[in-house]
Amino acid sequence: MLMPRGSHDLTILSSSLDVSPKADMAWAQDVFGNLVAAASFAVPTDMLAISSEVLVEQRALAWPIYRIAPDAHAYPFGYSEGEMADLGALLHPQHDDPEGVLATWARSFVVGSAVDTLSLLKDINAGIADAVAYRTRDEEGTQSPLETLSIASGSCRDMSALFIDAVRHLGFGARAVSGYLHDPDDSPGDAGSTHAWAEVYLPAAGWIAFDPTHRRVGSANLIPVAVGRCNTQIMPVTGGYAGAAEDFSGMEVRVAVEEV
Repeated sequence: MLMPRGSHDLTILSSSLDVSPKADMAWAQDVFGNLVAAASFAVPTDMLAISSEVLVEQRALAWPIYRIAPDAHAYPFGYSEGEMADLGALLHPQHDDPEGVLATWARSFVVGSAVDTLSLLKDINAGIADAVAYRTRDEEGTQSPLETLSIASGSCRDMSALFIDAVRHLGFGARAVSGYLHDPDDSPGDAGSTHAWAEVYLPAAGWIAFDPTHRRVGSANLIPVAVGRCNTQIMPVTGGYAGAAEDFSGMEVRVAVEEV
């Protein structure tokens, strides 16, 4: 999954995908509407190279105004019956919280009987940025939210996973997003690499991006490629090979995001 998702504020102007050695390519959309390319190879090889180049026009505002449904302005609110059915698994935390540590942490941001919904989500987003130190982590997989809170450090995917489960404990529908970051201000984080963040569904406003790594709200500078229930569903490249474990000689990834 390397092709960005087009939207009202992101237009794909051109794209190319090259695979070496030559492969039989089959394109499909997964259950979330992500564009997936499956490559099959006819001959053995000791090398695999994948090159994707995309030109996009990004129109997301730096300071967006969200037109949230009036009955969802204040938290707590209830999704409609139809929204509950459609959100489904996106309402349920992905990771175990046997002693309620994460649920309690999430509820600590709810001050009073009714709070502004968007302000609550912004506070949780900023709270993660304050509580968790960003670090590049090359290890496979995603830390559990409890581990990220405990060690107070994590990668962008760890911080987004923490945000997602925290807001799900409060009843919000949330999903994981992977893609690219273009940061003209060169702030620390994942500029020049793949990036991970979260989106929360609010009635009438739709899906709103929250990037706890950079303490930001909205889609400005974010180029989404895939969405899913959790990070394992949105990895850019997955696959396997026939051979011994020691045959794997390593992998190199280069990402360049430039303004033109």
